[in-house]
Amino acid sequence: MEREILLLKLGEVVLKGLNRRRFEDRLMSNAARRLRKCGRFQISIRQSTIYAEPLDDSCDMDAAYQAARQVFGVVRVARACPCEKNMDSIFITAKTALEKEFQNARSFKVESKRADKNFPMNSIEISREIGGRLAEAFPAVRVDVRNPDLIVYIEIRERAAYVHTPSAKGAGGLPVGTGGRAMSLLSGGLDSPVASYMLARRGVELDMIHFVSPPYTSRQALDKVLELAKVLTPYCGRLPVHIMPFTRIQEEIRKNCPEEYFTLIMRRFMMRLAEKMALKTGAKALITGESLGQVASQTMDALRVTRDVVAMPIFRPLIGMDKVEIIQMAHEIGTYDISILPYEDCCTVFTPRRPATRPDLKSVRDAEAVLNIDALCGESLSGAERVIVKA
Repeated sequence: MEREILLLKLGEVVLKGLNRRRFEDRLMSNAARRLRKCGRFQISIRQSTIYAEPLDDSCDMDAAYQAARQVFGVVRVARACPCEKNMDSIFITAKTALEKEFQNARSFKVESKRADKNFPMNSIEISREIGGRLAEAFPAVRVDVRNPDLIVYIEIRERAAYVHTPSAKGAGGLPVGTGGRAMSLLSGGLDSPVASYMLARRGVELDMIHFVSPPYTSRQALDKVLELAKVLTPYCGRLPVHIMPFTRIQEEIRKNCPEEYFTLIMRRFMMRLAEKMALKTGAKALITGESLGQVASQTMDALRVTRDVVAMPIFRPLIGMDKVEIIQMAHEIGTYDISILPYEDCCTVFTPRRPATRPDLKSVRDAEAVLNIDALCGESLSGAERVIVKA
């Protein structure tokens, strides 16, 4: 029997028109990069499916299977056994490769797909014949076409036939790198990693920006953020994280501005700095984890105030989600346990006792006018540090 391979089924990429090839090429490149750590694979694409074929026995197929499921643009992943395109080879492959599954099942059925229309039998005929042979080979397992314990899938494709059990759900979305580049404001909380994931799932390449305020924030808080970025790398690829010193800005706000506007003015500085860093890195939009009404700085009036200082588009993928939905997604992508670690970021520094929830834009502009905004931003940018986070 030939080596097991992976079949990566494409999602909405197949709906693309004249530029479909660009999406497919990027997806193949992303898949090859993710699987490289699992061994030597030959990557090819045919009939809306990426074939990942191990070139030697040292390949870690378990790790490759998990990695393939985290590639944006892939909707299903199957571990399949290839064989010659004749009924004897298909039956022998199914009987041998799935023997353990049959031992643990009480019922089964066969589902077939004939992508190669030159094959002499249609899908129903293939399923009927292979199902009959498998029923004879495993008499203790009955045929049940409605609710079987085991489904045997047979695909007749261009170069070979493939036998596998049900495929697993992939990450979906679009290949990273097809949707442009954006700068994501990454805090240590639950929201911003989920927002980053959601935009990466639409093909957006990410840079991250994080603000630190020592001694008010700790090294553990920064390590927590870098660990969150690391959790995202299997989906997003390597992530540049720009670490921005923010202590001086926050201290100047506290000394010179009305308390009810502390958070809003702080957010305005964050937006300014994020946009300036985005322009330096080639990013064309900003990403935040804001959800409408979740906190005082995320009311409609407050969002207008913080939006005021930048010209770039701001993507807020969580804007209509509630906290329960965000927590659920954080669990799914693996960021929840890190996000709840008790190391606070700079957003909790100098929090006002009674923050303004319906701020007037002119009043906020007047309140921050006493600050030397350009000098404070320049000082923070000159002290920025760039860290590359890899899987």
